[in-house]
Amino acid sequence: MKYFPACLSERESNAVAERINKLILKHGWGFWALHCINDDRFIGFTGLHQPSGALPFSPCIEIGWRLDRQYWGKGLATEAARCALQFAFGELALDQVVSFTAVANHRSQAVMQRLGMKRDAENFFHPDLPPGHPLSEHVLYRLDAAEFRPVSDSS
Repeated sequence: MKYFPACLSERESNAVAERINKLILKHGWGFWALHCINDDRFIGFTGLHQPSGALPFSPCIEIGWRLDRQYWGKGLATEAARCALQFAFGELALDQVVSFTAVANHRSQAVMQRLGMKRDAENFFHPDLPPGHPLSEHVLYRLDAAEFRPVSDSS
């Protein structure tokens, strides 16, 4: 939650999980839980979401991820996001997927770049954050279906 306005309480976090679950039941897709292979520990989530806010590039489907800090830098966000993109462009036949984050979130931007996403030339200010908030300025990345390179089963 480093690049979010505030950490969530346990109650708030559980409410988010419930909303995510309801969206998965409704659409058949969404933000999916990530578990550690060794011990089945919940380590975060990745997946697809249709933002409901008034973003300057709406309507869209975004790809996103959040991992427990101890799992940063291990390639897990990229690996999981590639699977989500395969679902987006394969099963859902989407034309484009976007991702966005605060300007200061260089780690997520690096994941977006490893996924082959291209950064828009202009930044935008997130409508849910007040003007002048240190996290309000965001970057936007896009990936078109024609530019996506799926991972083969043999890799």
